[in-house]
Amino acid sequence: MKPLIVFFIIAAFSVFGQVKNVKLLANWQDSTLVSNSSQVRYSGCWAFVHDQEEYAILGTTEGAAFFNISAINELVFIDGIQGSYSASQATTREYKTYLNYAYAIGDEGNASLQIIDYSFLPDSVVLAAEIQDERVGKAHTIYIDTANALMYLCAVTPIVNGQEGSLIPLRVFSLSDPLNPILLWEGFDDLNEVHDIEVRDQIAILNCGFDGIRIYDFSNPIEPIYLSNLEFYQEQGYNHQGSLSPDKKTYVFADETPGTRLKECAISEQYELQVQSLFGMENAPYDKTAHNIYTTNNLAYVAYYNDGLRIYDLRTNPPTEIASYDTHNDLQGNTFSMWGAWGINASLPSKRILVSDRISGLYLFEFESDFFESIPAQLEIAVYPNPALGGQLIHVRLPEGLQLSFEIRIMDAKGAFIKSISVVNQSYSNLQLDLSSGLYFLQILFSDGAEESSQIQKLVID
Repeated sequence: MKPLIVFFIIAAFSVFGQVKNVKLLANWQDSTLVSNSSQVRYSGCWAFVHDQEEYAILGTTEGAAFFNISAINELVFIDGIQGSYSASQATTREYKTYLNYAYAIGDEGNASLQIIDYSFLPDSVVLAAEIQDERVGKAHTIYIDTANALMYLCAVTPIVNGQEGSLIPLRVFSLSDPLNPILLWEGFDDLNEVHDIEVRDQIAILNCGFDGIRIYDFSNPIEPIYLSNLEFYQEQGYNHQGSLSPDKKTYVFADETPGTRLKECAISEQYELQVQSLFGMENAPYDKTAHNIYTTNNLAYVAYYNDGLRIYDLRTNPPTEIASYDTHNDLQGNTFSMWGAWGINASLPSKRILVSDRISGLYLFEFESDFFESIPAQLEIAVYPNPALGGQLIHVRLPEGLQLSFEIRIMDAKGAFIKSISVVNQSYSNLQLDLSSGLYFLQILFSDGAEESSQIQKLVID
């Protein structure tokens, strides 16, 4: 892969669209990379930790780009590995990691499974093995069950001596030898494809395109056991990808079909899915499409085509959007619904968020997840703790849906003005107030989108 020239590493002073409760830390993109006619250069992203340092992988039309996510919130390009198929049409690459290896797959052209040794980081990465044979050539997505050393490849097309074989919905490999995956099982004869998969405690949730969702027990990977399916549901389209919460109580998935909303499901002890609510972006001025999702017990992080990063509170019904950043610079008014944000990863110990955008590259965000998860979504303006101790951090939070710029005016018990605080692109503010004991009034001025409003809140300092 040719050396990558960094043209943009930016902080939160350049925005494309709506910004809400998140901070842009960095954006990396390289305009010298080969692109198709739509300027698409990037695809999937992945995050991992090595020697207590955080790293990112970004798929480009030319291969895999590796970055250090620095302590000062920079995306520092380190090294790249050229893909076996490197071309403007190489727009689907995905990555997972196991031990000191990154496993890279692609779904166009003369692709292969590349196994990249990253044990030399932060200096470089090395292509340790490349497999293009009866086991695998092209594949659409990859999942690695690290606890059981199993690799799952979806929509596999073997390539032998340059000749493509028939597509196989799913293949399972042992990684007992990390550089030589051993094929254990393949299937399913009654499915056209498995588009994506997530495995938790050897229970696999399969996203099967127009065949919906299936769940299997892979405790014995050479003989999976069928558990359940979700074959029909409201606003059904092409079942693309989903994410299971850590407590295994909630599953959120998306159909890669314009105009279909995200689905929040409850999952039973018998591994049956029941759709509880539909939510997502408004289909205006054109139909919207969610692409990839990452969930915690309370939050859903979504890479939304054309609309960037969206974060939803799963504790409300339907889930409420609490944060956003639009990564797609749609200056010419193009309404194509599958440009923009592609991949998302919110699994890093630092809780920084990665998003890959098909056109504008890799993004690094900061979001105060602990703050939002510590309290439920607000239905009215809240000031807390109240009463508060002198010098204690005080939180002011607006209901979701209000305009994101507001002003807080602080007055004493006699109405004398003390100070004013302006808040931009957030629905909350954390105030460190040096106030003596007594009664105070907080006048909060905001807009509901139609007219300007204000509200007075009492604050007691003990």
